[in-house]
Amino acid sequence: MKDLPATPATLILLGPPGAGKGTQARLLEDRFGLVQLSTGDLLRSAVAAGTEAGKAAKSVMEAGGLVSDDIVLAILKDRMTEADVAKGVILDGFPRTSGQAEALDALLSEAGKAVDSVISLEVEDDAMVTRISGRFTCGDCGEGYHDTFKPTKTEGVCTKCGSTAFKRRADDNAETVRERLSAYHAQTAPLIAYYDNKGVLTRVDAMGQIDAITEALGNVVEKVTA
Repeated sequence: MKDLPATPATLILLGPPGAGKGTQARLLEDRFGLVQLSTGDLLRSAVAAGTEAGKAAKSVMEAGGLVSDDIVLAILKDRMTEADVAKGVILDGFPRTSGQAEALDALLSEAGKAVDSVISLEVEDDAMVTRISGRFTCGDCGEGYHDTFKPTKTEGVCTKCGSTAFKRRADDNAETVRERLSAYHAQTAPLIAYYDNKGVLTRVDAMGQIDAITEALGNVVEKVTA
């Protein structure tokens, strides 16, 4: 396993389901040349590539178990040595607990590094329920819509490709969304306090316009990637 490079920036993006992490991470990737690393994508890629850590993850997943933090960290370390992350990474979905945060700190410290910035997208739960439970996508081209915020121009017809096939995630209903938000707050509250105590946490109001949120995040990221 290669050693981590000493220079790339390490950022963490926190936020509950529907807060816009994916959208904002893509915009940050385009502007700063960073690479978003999500836990799920990392696991799938490592398994597909057949790396040592990927093989370990595959055996655990096939047995129906939860992949350990040690395996996730090994996969993350492998990924962070690849050439495309030379300018830095945005971690999405890891760490989720204070214990994982401490393990990540230990991994980075081996290369004389630390987490450069943690951005918490702050949202209102009731608004998130409305935002998530109204989402649907075109079954053919994948274009995303929303009952209230982004309806199709013609009801029942995809504005982009003209398809009439739509789908909604089974867990995008109000009750399930509230449960997911509750779980997020329970898991993440200690994590926010952990990084706040280290002086690397910035809270960003994620209830406004996407452009305003993007600008706020850009101001934070610019300071650690300059």
